[in-house]
Amino acid sequence: MSGESTERGHVVTAHELGRLVRLHRKKRGLTLEMVSGLSNLGIRFLSEFERGKETAEIGKVLKALHVLGLEVHIRPRGAGGS
Repeated sequence: MSGESTERGHVVTAHELGRLVRLHRKKRGLTLEMVSGLSNLGIRFLSEFERGKETAEIGKVLKALHVLGLEVHIRPRGAGGS
C-alpha cells in the first residue's frame, strides 16, 4: 500500500488494514467515540484495530468496516486491478 493518501489499497497486513480504515474514518469526520457509539464496539478495540493489532476479532472488524461504509473484496492473487 502506498502512503496515507491512498483510499483503496492492496492489504497484506493488519497494520495496512488498520491504517486504511483510520484514513477513511477521519475522512468522514468521525471520531473513535462516534464509531464506538454507532457500532457498539469499544473505543479500545477500535483503536487497537486501527493500530494493526494482529489478533483483532474478525467479526468485530467486519462490524467496524460496515459502520464506516467499507466492504471487503476477496480475489485470487495476481487477478489485476485494486
